[in-house]
Formats: sequence, structure tokens, C-alpha cells
Amino acid sequence: MKILKRLWGRFVHKLRHFKIAHFKKLLREHGVAFLVIFIIWEIIEDVMFPLLFIWLGNNVNPWFLTGAPISWLLCVHPISVPIMWAIWVKISRRKNEPKDIEDQVCGPTCP
Repeated sequence: MKILKRLWGRFVHKLRHFKIAHFKKLLREHGVAFLVIFIIWEIIEDVMFPLLFIWLGNNVNPWFLTGAPISWLLCVHPISVPIMWAIWVKISRRKNEPKDIEDQVCGPTCP
């Protein structure tokens, strides 16, 4: 019975991520970039992982088929979303940094 309660709790936890109020809260707190990263990760975690396990189960080893339902119960947001956020910050910072040393010293007003 304890196992069923835990599984139900994980399922409800997953469903909370798809509420509009949750998306609005993320948008207010962290901005559009974080919201997009979070939504993309949800798609990867809830759609692509099970499909990958089903494909591996059909083509590599049938034991991989057990990974499809397990991937819906596991939550790897605490690991994956911060990693993707850090990568995004690093990429966006590089894109916005001035490329020339003159731009760093005096900005666009230099002769």
C-alpha cells in the first residue's frame, strides 16, 4: 500500500508541472528562457525517454522495455534543468559580450 501511495504521489507531482499557474510562476521568477528550458525538458522527459526505452527494447534488448514506465516515475529535474540553465547562461553571455577590447574600454562612442 505504501508503494501505491508513493507512485500516486510521483504521478501527481508530474501533473503539477503542466498547470498554467506553474508556468506563470516560472515565467515571473526566472524569465522566458528558463520557462522554455523547463518545457523542453518536460517534453524530453515525458515523451522522448519512454519512446527511447521502447525503441531500445524492440531493437536491442527486451529488458529496456521496463524503462518506459519507470521513466515516467523518475524525476530528474533537480539535475537536468540546472545543467541546461547553466549552459544557456554561458552561451547567452558569450553572445552578448563585446568582441573587441576597444568596446570594453570606451564603448560604442570611441572614434
